[in-house]
Amino acid sequence: METVEKRRYTLFTGKQLFWLIVPIVIEQIFSTSLGFFDSILVSNIHAAEAVRSNASNAVGNVDYINNLIIQLFSAFATGGSIVTSQALGAGDNDLANKLAKQLLMLVICVALGVAGLCLLLNRPIIRLFYGHVDPTTFGYQQTYFYVTALSFPFIGLFNACAALLRAQRKSLVTMTSAAISCGVNVALDALFMYVLNLGVLGAGLATLFCRAVPALFMLTLLGREGNLVRVRLWGPFRFDGAMLRRILRIAIPSGVESALFQLGKLMTNTFVNAGVYATGAKSLTALNEAGETISVNIQANGNAIANQINNFASVVGGGVGTSCLTVIGQSVGSGDLGQVKHYMRRMFLISYLANGLCVGLILSLVPVISQLYGYTAEAKAIGQSCLYLCLMFQFFTYPLSFTTPGILKATSDVKYVMYCAVFSMFVMRVGLAFLLTTDRIPGLPQLGAMGYWIGMCSDWVLRSVLFLSRLLSGRWKKASGMIRDPAPN
Repeated sequence: METVEKRRYTLFTGKQLFWLIVPIVIEQIFSTSLGFFDSILVSNIHAAEAVRSNASNAVGNVDYINNLIIQLFSAFATGGSIVTSQALGAGDNDLANKLAKQLLMLVICVALGVAGLCLLLNRPIIRLFYGHVDPTTFGYQQTYFYVTALSFPFIGLFNACAALLRAQRKSLVTMTSAAISCGVNVALDALFMYVLNLGVLGAGLATLFCRAVPALFMLTLLGREGNLVRVRLWGPFRFDGAMLRRILRIAIPSGVESALFQLGKLMTNTFVNAGVYATGAKSLTALNEAGETISVNIQANGNAIANQINNFASVVGGGVGTSCLTVIGQSVGSGDLGQVKHYMRRMFLISYLANGLCVGLILSLVPVISQLYGYTAEAKAIGQSCLYLCLMFQFFTYPLSFTTPGILKATSDVKYVMYCAVFSMFVMRVGLAFLLTTDRIPGLPQLGAMGYWIGMCSDWVLRSVLFLSRLLSGRWKKASGMIRDPAPN
């Protein structure tokens, strides 16, 4: 009887996967730390408790808007990373270099335009999402948004350069750059807020500088001799319509999905901020520097704690998802369907193991980390309750709801990911969260921050079902161009 020898796939060895994934995870930890340290340090500045709380809440609120815009740049970088990885997998380095230059110039142009609009429309944008907050908090938000908007061109440049370096497996240098950014941010936060007493303005200036320095550093690294993909900004250049369409075919659906996903998070955050919640939470009042009485929404502060700590619990799963763009993208470029399936299974296994370890660690540290915030005991208790709920769900659903779409995107199956992610987000994360958080409709439960997290966990469950069913159906093969007619596995 003839036996079939099991094939060995060596596009990525175990060691190569390790040195690709681990630096990306560490890079995301450093990147996540930026907003975390800003909020922690602002919440502990020398001022009345209500002033500290409102200043920290203002930073957290504007970070939601900033993250919405950052997702736009990230989507362009994702599109460029996938097509560049596929070109490298096919062995066409010349095409990869041309695509990379198109991506970099496109992102820079878009980032400059977005930064200009945000500076011009600062007040209307903030009023659209957070017009209900008290005047003191609104002023803090305007200040922080003005300064951080200046950093958008550097964010776009960093994301594009990082994506192109990851596509050629140089994730160690992107990690180094993120570490530099984090170190600069913490040092300048301490200088501007505690030595120069600049408060929210100091937090914004620290963020601006910590994004400019690593962006320029990454651009220098991308132009080095010996890179498979080498890009320099100077020299003759013109946009190529065919190449831009190839990038935008992936970038636009990814951008719509990412932007609407972040918009959903922003909307649900406003639900919690806008609520009065006369029952279930105490109201905190104090005098600000001008002698005016201001109040603090304790549910919003508790929600801010849960969001920022949960961001750390998500970095490993997010890092594996980002790694899929390179691993699965190059596998698809090789044209070997068996190899693609092999690395899909490996990435899922890595995702579940790494996510489980990270979530378990954060779960055990929730009481300790929450005490770092200068909020009231009531706010900390709310934040802890929300974290215990979401982390338990995250154990099981996060790899399915976020690694799976990363795999599908790498096969170019981006439209399905966009449709499902937007549908799930608006039904569960926005719709259900609104019904559970609002205090404007009589008869509905007013769960405050907990309602927000119930909606989010429900979104993770629905995303898992929709994305896993697509992967198992085999229809992603048509999008990848590996087969003409989709067929089940």
